[in-house]
Amino acid sequence: MVSRETSAEIRKGIKDIWLVGLGLIPLGLAFGVLMTQTGFAWWWTPIFSFVIYAGSMEFVALNMVLTGVGPASAALTGFMVNFRHIFYGLTYPLEKVRSPIGRLYGTYALTDESYAVVSALPKGTKLSGPRVLTIQIAAQTFWVGSGIVGALAGALIPPDLQGLDFALTALFIVLAYEAFQSTRDIGAVAIALIFGLVAWLIAPGQMLIVALTAMFVLMLVRFWRPRLDATLTHTI
Repeated sequence: MVSRETSAEIRKGIKDIWLVGLGLIPLGLAFGVLMTQTGFAWWWTPIFSFVIYAGSMEFVALNMVLTGVGPASAALTGFMVNFRHIFYGLTYPLEKVRSPIGRLYGTYALTDESYAVVSALPKGTKLSGPRVLTIQIAAQTFWVGSGIVGALAGALIPPDLQGLDFALTALFIVLAYEAFQSTRDIGAVAIALIFGLVAWLIAPGQMLIVALTAMFVLMLVRFWRPRLDATLTHTI
């Protein structure tokens, strides 16, 4: 039986994630529609979402399956697309989860959305294991559920419907804005834009990986050099 304290933490987790979860719905619908309209049975959608469970990578994986990409190329592509998750794991509060099974699930279910929601919480927020896991479980429920609905409705939706492909971009914009609202650090925004622009100019095909790597190195330097950190921090 769930204790009153645990129930309260679960409610907090749902409150943290529900707005972002709503943003996952159009993206999940788009993925489900795409699955059925490319010839897959509807039940392949939850299989993709449970085995892979990485929004952008699921779209990429579907394309690789359809085009017959080999295992080595698929593995390399998957690593490149999800390279950013290495950095997520360094700061995501999985140590709050006591259960070994819970930690395994937390590692598996670490996504952009759950990381962004936790990172955007006000400084000083006391996180618990149930709250952290609730955020991740709810996010996956929104994603899988909307994907199934989209797959079942795929045959009824016109194949030339426009706009669903923008859902992922719109969601990331919202997550970035929420993170900025939490820190109000305009310096971080400026640095991220500079790194992104430079990476796009020198390595357009690997822009995300190059920019994230540069940002991670800078974060380490800022951690080791508090004076530099203070210099680069500009809140508004």
